[in-house]
Amino acid sequence: MSFAAILIFALLLDALIGEPRWLWDRVAHPAVLMGKLIRWCDNHLNSGDNRRAKGTITALLLIAVGWAAGTFLGAFGGVVEILATAILLAQRSLVQHVRAVGDGLRMSVQEGRRMVSRIVSRDTAKMGETQIARSAIESAAENLSDGVIAPAFWFLIAGLPGICVYKLINTGDSMIGYRNDRYEEFGWATARLDDLLNLIPARLTALLIALPARCFDWQGIAADAGLHRSPNAGWPEAAMSRALGIALAGPRAYDGQMREFPFVNAQGRADLTPVDIDASIAMLWRAWAGFLALCALIAIL
Repeated sequence: MSFAAILIFALLLDALIGEPRWLWDRVAHPAVLMGKLIRWCDNHLNSGDNRRAKGTITALLLIAVGWAAGTFLGAFGGVVEILATAILLAQRSLVQHVRAVGDGLRMSVQEGRRMVSRIVSRDTAKMGETQIARSAIESAAENLSDGVIAPAFWFLIAGLPGICVYKLINTGDSMIGYRNDRYEEFGWATARLDDLLNLIPARLTALLIALPARCFDWQGIAADAGLHRSPNAGWPEAAMSRALGIALAGPRAYDGQMREFPFVNAQGRADLTPVDIDASIAMLWRAWAGFLALCALIAIL
């Protein structure tokens, strides 16, 4: 089977079963194993002099391990490739986590805060309804790119080795890609690689969000994407804000300190509710369906 045909089955399988707890309660999820490898590198290499060089070695190690693992698993044939790829996609689990925020917010603001704290790193203790909904929708847009479209894109390009390398680098960026005293040098190579690997998928995700909503203001999306601190994450967020006609981003607190980030689609509706979270979930599925159709077209051609 072609990469596109395998990916179609993997996308459908992930959408159908997601992350079965009965399985991952018994064996370690690949993401857990990836995290252990990255933490080992952090503990053993991130000290002393030449941290940038050691971080570059770490990034190269992640590439080598990902490629080797993907090549090994791919040797077992199409069924294993479908299963492994489905495990490395996150459409259904993303929808479940975002929906849980909307359901919690309908119960109470406190329950909404508890649920949104599971998917964002910002401070949630003082969030109101709008801030909770906005955070969930931003997370939905960004994780559609990181958790679904980007890994699927790299599977289309390089098969199972491609998606394994992407997931290791992306996980590494989430763990050591911070601009602080500990990771500024050590995480530099992994963070830059993650930026490179997400360059095309982030913009593709924006298209997949915008087109079903008949949102053709690509110039506005690009302008708002440029306001984001990440060279990639702003694209799906800007597309989602225009697709739903709402304002996203803006000020938020991290570790007790308020950060004055600009609004995305500042002219959009500012007051958000769980209904807007529901609308963002619908956009996740429309984008997923658009990518599935793209895979089918590639498979046919």
